[in-house]
Amino acid sequence: MTRANELGDFLRARRDLIHPQQAGLPSHTSRRVKGLRREEVALLAGVSTDYYTRLEQGRERHPSEQVLGAVARALHLDDAAAAHLFRLAQPAPRTSAAPVTTVSPELSRLMNHFLDLPACIVGPALDILATNPSGRQLFSDFARIDNQLRMVFLDPVGRRFYQDWERAARGMVSNLRAQAAPYPDDPRVAQVIGELCLHSPAFADLWARYEVRPCTSDDKPLWHSQVGEMYLHYESFTVASAPGQRLLVYSAEPGTPSADALVLLRTLADDARTAPPPRTVSRTSTPRTT
Repeated sequence: MTRANELGDFLRARRDLIHPQQAGLPSHTSRRVKGLRREEVALLAGVSTDYYTRLEQGRERHPSEQVLGAVARALHLDDAAAAHLFRLAQPAPRTSAAPVTTVSPELSRLMNHFLDLPACIVGPALDILATNPSGRQLFSDFARIDNQLRMVFLDPVGRRFYQDWERAARGMVSNLRAQAAPYPDDPRVAQVIGELCLHSPAFADLWARYEVRPCTSDDKPLWHSQVGEMYLHYESFTVASAPGQRLLVYSAEPGTPSADALVLLRTLADDARTAPPPRTVSRTSTPRTT
């Protein structure tokens, strides 16, 4: 992940996503670019082509808020993407603050003993830092419960667990950009992005789209090997005492089969906690005879 001209990378990727017809421009002429040309963005934003070119090439370092707002409208950016544009063009002074990567005992106790719904805590790189018993049971089909992105893109279970996989994958990637934006120099974020780009072409394609959207709540159709299909709603809460961490809680509409599935998940989680450890027999032991 390079930050040499991230603003230019963002602008190029986003204008590639806009079809001329979306922008009210004629599209009958032959085109060598996927989306809008630089001169078309400049026209829509009310700036000169030379100025916009300098902005995209990283040679214009002090764009005004008015210009950035006009470019955001020209590229049809939503609020989250527009805020990301402003953050790239007018970065705040760098600080040495790093995201908190350990879960406090108080938060862990709250999640484990007062939330019977599936819950987990994630960091800026979407690492799963902690789960409660129901959360572990919800994700028990995965080989490792370690990072949401790795589970979606690198574990074969991901495409079965997330029934609308394409939507889930796109949401995860745009959420990563939003959650990691305050920590541009965090080595863990860079490590996750590098690993996923290397091993998952699907992730690399989505990452190149530069979509930015924090996922604070959503409804997800899921499939679990032990309880079957579920339609769960999840809410994401900021952890005020731990910058960079978010608490995710999954729930279901009362009285629905999905609510019954969550009850079964809790039962399975309780059974797993109370089950005695498996007995092991030493290969060198001699059987007792009577």
